[in-house]
Amino acid sequence: MQTPTATPRRGWLKWLIGAALLPLLVLAAYLAFVLNWSYSDGERAGYLQKFSRKGWLCKTWEGELAMTTVPGVAPVLWNFTVRDEAVADRLNALLGRRIVLHYEEHRGIPTTCYGETSHFVTRVQEIEDPASRWFDPGSAAGVARP
Repeated sequence: MQTPTATPRRGWLKWLIGAALLPLLVLAAYLAFVLNWSYSDGERAGYLQKFSRKGWLCKTWEGELAMTTVPGVAPVLWNFTVRDEAVADRLNALLGRRIVLHYEEHRGIPTTCYGETSHFVTRVQEIEDPASRWFDPGSAAGVARP
């Protein structure tokens, strides 16, 4: 009577599948961690200068906020990414206006498929431009309002 034994070929096949599956599971767990756990969060205020949809394969919304403290001084440019379509639509409507962006920073993302920057905007709020409160560009002489 012969005893059934596993062929060496099946053992190698199981080992090969396990060796290929383990790195994929580790990568998936790492991506889930860096995309859902934020390193930092905060708010930035400035003028929305540029906002566009970019990418060859993975299209992402990328923007640029011009942060200035004093008029006439060169602004500091801050680049950001938006993943939420509702936030992207709101930002498209606010292009050129003064806004406050709430963001989360996610460090260690291994590819630009999720965004070109590590700063992801989650909320946007329009704020009144202090210059427009005192100056009416629609008036004939551009006189200050009372």
